[in-house]
Amino acid sequence: MEESAPAEDLLKVPVSKLRIGMFVQAIENNGRVNIANAGQIRTKDALAKLIKSGIKFVWVDVERSSEGSGLKKKAAAPLKPKKNRDVQQQKAQALLGEAKDLIRKVLSETFEGKAVEVAPVEAFADNMIETVLQDADAFKCVSALRTKDAYLLEHSVNVAFLLVTFGKHIGLDKSMLAQLAAGGIMHDVGKVKVDDKILNKPGRLTQEEFEHMKMHQTFAKEIMREAEGFSQISQDVCLMHHEKLDGTGYPNGLKGDELPMHARMSCIADIYDALTATRCYKEAMSPAAAFKILLSLTPHHLDQKLVYEFVRCVGVYPAGSLVELSDGRVGIVWESKDRDALHPVVKCFYSLKHKRYTDVAMIDMKKSELNIERGVSPSSLDVDPTPFY
Repeated sequence: MEESAPAEDLLKVPVSKLRIGMFVQAIENNGRVNIANAGQIRTKDALAKLIKSGIKFVWVDVERSSEGSGLKKKAAAPLKPKKNRDVQQQKAQALLGEAKDLIRKVLSETFEGKAVEVAPVEAFADNMIETVLQDADAFKCVSALRTKDAYLLEHSVNVAFLLVTFGKHIGLDKSMLAQLAAGGIMHDVGKVKVDDKILNKPGRLTQEEFEHMKMHQTFAKEIMREAEGFSQISQDVCLMHHEKLDGTGYPNGLKGDELPMHARMSCIADIYDALTATRCYKEAMSPAAAFKILLSLTPHHLDQKLVYEFVRCVGVYPAGSLVELSDGRVGIVWESKDRDALHPVVKCFYSLKHKRYTDVAMIDMKKSELNIERGVSPSSLDVDPTPFY
């Protein structure tokens, strides 16, 4: 890849002046700037290779160069959580509480045989959209805190949130996002009529138990019909999230073009959230591990193109997930908005290397010499990350 001019914050350096530790962002050759081979100079051999190549100048990123490179970096205060982010985090926490209360009310009324009121669900869907548009990272971090005994509530909220985020990513309008959110909130409402022993069984279901579990979609159809007011899209999200493209899903065995795009999206969001949640019978998976399973279900069960878009939307290291850095520290992905997947801001709080808590530090991966080594499942840690969210 070539460009006529590099970024303004880079320093033009003669190759003869290069030192180990400098981060070469671009190479200038006969007046053209090539940025295909960016990276830090780590060895004398790498220096010698550049000199022998006949290249006269390179462009160096001072902020990403190491301390021993001889370059003076700008004095900067330690990165701290933004005050605005604290406010958004509180708003997201309030929204999550409101969502749980709403779903609890819906389930309670359904259990008592009352019709669901559509207006409060749609009002909440509108609030969720505004939150996603303002600061999706805050809600992702808040909703990452999962508890085993509140799975049904949290799963319903998270599926709604994932559908809104996914829909925004692929360019759907606000009206469509609101209908997706309402369907996500309602998508497991039929489980209120499933036997609790089966719903919360800490192990594999027998065939008979699984057939009973599948009835939650039949129950949901009755509940949605009695509610009177949910759009067709919201109903599809609720009633088609267990269908599969090859026709082997339930309750109606729909296949191919019988499954509209929004229903295909709901299948993906439902499976992803179930995989990344802690349940009474399993620990949560990392997002990367969940993505592998989603991809393994294409193209027969899930829409392959949409799964790839979903992966791009959520990101390998989404806000709220845990990662290990190359120095052995573990942290929460704190900010990912407007950043590439490998360079979020990470809130570090624990050292795997030394098996102890560390001072909380905000690491901007764009400016750090460290790398993200891997995603970490909460269950693999010896400590509880909850207080640091």
